[in-house]
Amino acid sequence: MAVDRQSGSDLRSDPEGAFTPGIAVRSRFPIFEHTTYVNSCSQGALSLDVRDAYQAYLDGWDAHGAEWEHWVERAEAARDAFARLIGAQADDVAVTTSVSQGVSGVVSALPLERGGRRRIVITELEFPTVGQIAHAQELRGAEVVHVRPGPDGTIPLERFAEAIDERTALVCCTVVSYRTGTRLDVAEVARIAHDRGALVLADAYQAAGSVPLDVSALDTDFLTAGTVKYLLASAGLGFLWCRSGLATSLLPTQTGWFADEDIFQMDISDYSPHASARRFDSGTPPVPSIYAGLAGMAIVERAEVPAIEAHVRALNERLLAGLDELGATVATPRPEEQRGALICVASSDVDALVRELAADRIVTSSRDRNLRISLHLYNVEEDVDRVLAALAKRRHLLA
Repeated sequence: MAVDRQSGSDLRSDPEGAFTPGIAVRSRFPIFEHTTYVNSCSQGALSLDVRDAYQAYLDGWDAHGAEWEHWVERAEAARDAFARLIGAQADDVAVTTSVSQGVSGVVSALPLERGGRRRIVITELEFPTVGQIAHAQELRGAEVVHVRPGPDGTIPLERFAEAIDERTALVCCTVVSYRTGTRLDVAEVARIAHDRGALVLADAYQAAGSVPLDVSALDTDFLTAGTVKYLLASAGLGFLWCRSGLATSLLPTQTGWFADEDIFQMDISDYSPHASARRFDSGTPPVPSIYAGLAGMAIVERAEVPAIEAHVRALNERLLAGLDELGATVATPRPEEQRGALICVASSDVDALVRELAADRIVTSSRDRNLRISLHLYNVEEDVDRVLAALAKRRHLLA
């Protein structure tokens, strides 16, 4: 389906109506003509919609030259789409290039040098971005405390209670871990942190587009994610949600001209950040990635995240049953409320296993010593069965 330049692939208004996950949407992703793709935790499969969106960007640029007004409007459309995804207001959402930009903006606003609250609490389940940015704040006097998981890969809430105290400025937690697929009870972490006066930032990259997200229910102060995984778009686009009314009390020192109260004033003489979460925007928006992001998110929006979650859950039950028959060790917690879309399987040589599966045109990925299998709205039972059959031939590589 071609993408209209003005609509930016607003598929919500498409007369075809909503997508049903599975076969109904699979034909939009050409890779399935020749490959079993189960690696959405790393990169969503390329759709015809996203390809057309990139072409629409190039066609508009070619036909009209500098389309700044339209490109700024596309950035606002992305802000609106992110807000809908998490049940938020658009003014509480910053458009970023990555989770790294969002997290860096938040910590740059913490007055660590002035004493008082200097502790940043992170978990061992975080993506390296969060840990690296947190530890970089040690140069500003921060104390970074790690919360470690138990033997089953989950983090007992009492470990957060032990780490968070009146010295804590910020608690960082992941909704779903990229390493194990573990899903954290973010709302309870937020309750513990808020009881002690700390702010909470949740990384939802492994959740956005695969599990429903409601910022009111999560009760964090910040939520960040991006489009390269289950939101079915490209690298280079993300968002940061900031609790309504909180932004004005934070003065980020990582900034850019799109974070100003009036981006077209072009004033170089002062720093006047926007009164809303837009103060966490930065420089020129990532325009090509915004075109792709709108197209990918439109597919997710038409399919509806609760339906995607239910579809993937059923496929994962089939996958887990097959892994049990193979005697595989599953590193992801079994209770549904403790896992997302990602299933991790222990391996004796995970690099070799990923290579051998790739030779069979099955795309997976790995972290630590675990094979990562991540299903999405375009996967079907035949994909699960093909993965299980390939693993059965390679039992020697399962731990």
